[in-house]
Amino acid sequence: MRIIVRPRGFTILEVLIALLVFSLGLLGMAGLLVISVKTNHSAYLRTQASFMAQSMGDRMRANVPRVWAGDYDGTYTGTTGDVDPCPSGTPCTRENVATRDKAQWETQLGDQLPNASATIDCTPDPSVDVSAAEQASGAPYTGICHIVMQWSEATLRRSQDGATPDQTPDTETFAWAFAP
Repeated sequence: MRIIVRPRGFTILEVLIALLVFSLGLLGMAGLLVISVKTNHSAYLRTQASFMAQSMGDRMRANVPRVWAGDYDGTYTGTTGDVDPCPSGTPCTRENVATRDKAQWETQLGDQLPNASATIDCTPDPSVDVSAAEQASGAPYTGICHIVMQWSEATLRRSQDGATPDQTPDTETFAWAFAP
């Protein structure tokens, strides 16, 4: 009598095909992880821009009566260092506080956002008449201020042939209008 032995287990070809399919799945997951990290970083930068605009708005609200509203107007590039016009023990005027606020905010702008720039433009409401006495006593500012921030951000686009990523960063913009 003859006994037929059937082979058991996997052949090397089946193992290689399974390994190939598994490897392709891992490569797809790695690609998704890279895209996830890039989009998460983009959201982080937008959140930082929002926090920084709110921070400057709060500083302006704390310091800006109608008389000094234009002290915060200007273009900020994020390249200057901290300037403290009020060394320890020296009384600070509202103008000095504005100078310190602007210098600190510009430093934060350069630290938190890549290739950042910002503009602040405050326009008083001409229809509201505030007397000189009210201005001197610190009457509330009656106009609208605009903060526009721009920064560079990596892109997820591909070049025309689809082979290499497009290395040109996008310029993102955050604009906010508020009454200090």
